Amino acid sequence: MELSKSQQRIMHRLKTRGPQSVKILSSQLAMTTMGVRQHLTDLEQKGYVAQTREEKQTRGRPVHLWKLSAEGHGYFPDAHSQVTLELISVIRSSLGEESLNLLIEQRSKQIQTHYRTALEQAESSLQSKIERLAQLRSDEGYMAEVRLLPEGWLLIENHCPICSAAAQCQQFCKSELTMFQQLLQGIASISRTDYLLAGARRCAYKITSADPAVISPL
Repeated sequence: MELSKSQQRIMHRLKTRGPQSVKILSSQLAMTTMGVRQHLTDLEQKGYVAQTREEKQTRGRPVHLWKLSAEGHGYFPDAHSQVTLELISVIRSSLGEESLNLLIEQRSKQIQTHYRTALEQAESSLQSKIERLAQLRSDEGYMAEVRLLPEGWLLIENHCPICSAAAQCQQFCKSELTMFQQLLQGIASISRTDYLLAGARRCAYKITSADPAVISPL
């Protein structure tokens, strides 16, 4: 279903920032509140967005927030999902779970080799390497970004282009975390803080420098 550029911007904002009010969307996207409401109404009719329950505020009236529906999340591509699911099913039934996991690990190692080369070419600072890693993930459709924390960084993946496959075989997720840990081994520790398949709207990883003297520039 075709969406206007303004509607695509609204969808992208809801995808990367979670539920938002009309006022916030208007301010962040430099659109009138009336324009935002019209686009949200159209997106709601198409099934892409829905209103959340009213959020209680300390002062003033409750604020209605808008969020992506399940169909709205599905608007963002899940790379070759049907073919991938069929291949997972065939490999699992023909070769077994162990062989399937081995193939996923081999895939992860190939990706890791590519990432390692790219990180070696980045600037030597840990932050530069994390930002380069986020760019690599975004290039693959993960809509990744880096946010600074008082004690480190948060690597966020706002979208999972292999979500259907990961839901069928969580070895994909296990391999992803292991790969990140190995890429930053010796210079940083990394742990998953948000997990899409556990009900979060995204996956996110907290990264802390192994050198206590290195902190994020907040």
